[in-house]
Amino acid sequence: MNTVVDTALIQALDREHFLHPFTDFKDLATRGARVITKAENIYVWDSEGHKILDAMSGLWCVNVGYGREELASAAYRQMMLLSYYNSFFQTTNVPAVQLAAKLAALAPEVGGRSFRHVFYSSSGSESNDSNVRMVRRYWDLLGQPQRKVIISRNNAYHGSTMAGASLGGMSGMHAQGDLPIPNITHIEQPYFYELGQPGESSAEFGLRAARWLEEKIIETGPDKVAAFIAEPVQGAGGVIIAPDSYWPEIQRIVDKYGILLISDEVICAFGRLGYWFAYEKFGYRPDLVTFAKGVTSGYIPLGGVMVGDRVATVLIEQGGEFNHGYTYSGHPVACAVALANLELMEKENLPGRVRDDIGPYLARRFTELGEHPLVGLAETCGFMAGLVLVRNKATQEAFKPELGVGMLCRSHCFRLGLIMRAVGDRMIIAPPLVMTHDQIDEMIALIRRCLDATLADLQAAGHLD
Repeated sequence: MNTVVDTALIQALDREHFLHPFTDFKDLATRGARVITKAENIYVWDSEGHKILDAMSGLWCVNVGYGREELASAAYRQMMLLSYYNSFFQTTNVPAVQLAAKLAALAPEVGGRSFRHVFYSSSGSESNDSNVRMVRRYWDLLGQPQRKVIISRNNAYHGSTMAGASLGGMSGMHAQGDLPIPNITHIEQPYFYELGQPGESSAEFGLRAARWLEEKIIETGPDKVAAFIAEPVQGAGGVIIAPDSYWPEIQRIVDKYGILLISDEVICAFGRLGYWFAYEKFGYRPDLVTFAKGVTSGYIPLGGVMVGDRVATVLIEQGGEFNHGYTYSGHPVACAVALANLELMEKENLPGRVRDDIGPYLARRFTELGEHPLVGLAETCGFMAGLVLVRNKATQEAFKPELGVGMLCRSHCFRLGLIMRAVGDRMIIAPPLVMTHDQIDEMIALIRRCLDATLADLQAAGHLD
């Protein structure tokens, strides 16, 4: 395939016609978009021929790496057989059914709760919209229609649709569009590095952070609360990893008040944390599990909700039409690609590799970055990681936000051939799960070079003592 393009022409067309997501359109028109033309394994190339190590798996999703012929072939075969048909009007298709059965088999039973049903969408955002509809339908059927309030966390990300953005706790998103919508509220995130008190252990903080949920339930009224939604590890918020004490206490609280627990695993499922689903790693018992991204390794859009028996039984046995769905729910091509992707992940044992091999190796190598003069904290969970850039390593003094140190570091990353995301001054990665030890070493060396370049710029500008 010819990947040689006229960069200036594509940038001009992009400027004239393509409105990008989460973008300052005026700023992008001035700079010009980076044009990505091809990808293979863990690398992408831009239109100028620069090879870039993609430490973000596209957007947390290319778990099996780029250029896997098995997935392209699965899409082609299904397109030639049945390119599309809807799942409305009491109709189904073979790949959608087979994938639902496969997902049910992969989702482990925890504490007597199992997942035998799937509701399909095309993205994590749509899936979380479906969760809002499903949760409220569940309580309506049980004769408790006043249970409408869903509790989430500050700095959480649950999508960018009206309901998804409302569930998320991103203040910048809430500032646009009069969000959140009614009956969605938030508690503080379990971020020990920023919110821990002097002398408080991480375990003590984890319990305190979890109990913010109980305080919010009591404040709202237990008879009005429908569900609590949370990411196992907060992804777009900066790879925020809760202390080990957090999830058991969350489980105690949702059980005490009888509310539903939604595990948003759009980022964390399908091997990212070393398990097919992240709730297994942390041992809690969700009622609904949001998935997308890694289910097809991003090769084609697909999302959905794993619906636990507690909810599915009520929806099925109570009867009545659930007035919700999408044109592409259970799209046969997307489901066929997902089946091929999961088969590939099983064949190469990618969850097991993350858990037992490359995950521990990444943890050891990434933690070494904590020795850098700019790094106040470096931590990993499975195959995702984050580090915090600080002005003073001894006191953990942060940089002034207006300096944009994280974005400065990110610019050096692209210049030096690395994709690493900046969330404020927290730099994060979530590489493809097919990485080798040598590629991890290559990535760590690139990160260190980017940190060194950032440090040199800050010293030259007089921003460091």
